[in-house]
Amino acid sequence: MAAPTTDSLFVLGISGSLRRNSYNTSLLRLAGALLPKGVGFDIVDLSDIPLYNADVEREEGFPPPVARLRARIARADALVIATPEYNRSVPGVLKNAIDWLSRGPESPLDDKPTAILGAGGRTGTARAQQHLREILVHNRVAVLSRPEVLVARAWDQFTAEGDLADNELIDLVGSLMTALVEEAGKVTTDDDPAGEAARIG
Repeated sequence: MAAPTTDSLFVLGISGSLRRNSYNTSLLRLAGALLPKGVGFDIVDLSDIPLYNADVEREEGFPPPVARLRARIARADALVIATPEYNRSVPGVLKNAIDWLSRGPESPLDDKPTAILGAGGRTGTARAQQHLREILVHNRVAVLSRPEVLVARAWDQFTAEGDLADNELIDLVGSLMTALVEEAGKVTTDDDPAGEAARIG
């Protein structure tokens, strides 16, 4: 079975922080820059996603911002999620988005190859990442187990311009992105044996 070319793949990034100068959004940008040549990449904005309300879903369907997010994730070959750690778990904004995305018999999260990474405090984001893995089990999301990217003491790791300064961590992010593309390539080849997967702009 021939492997797909990388220009048939698209990775979508999700940041669990809405902060303008977020370390995790900076980490996502680095992840996108370290993807193999030809792989498409973009970061979604969660700032307009409303709080999940089952009544709204039942009576009105998915609100337009949610419908757009679901469509973008459905078209992506893989996801990379950068999460801060708030109160020993994932931020509410990220959990809320996942609640909307997980709904329906055809959730765009189902079986999606996904990489997790995060920048946080003195212990990195180990607990948040563990909780995120548990949350994503509901949709059988194919979360990579290795390598783990836990950026501890983020305020010491990023420059004033928002660049990660530690070369070992940069290499680790690159390794994670390589592993994600390899996993996404396997899924894309199985789903599209003719190699006709469309690039997403």
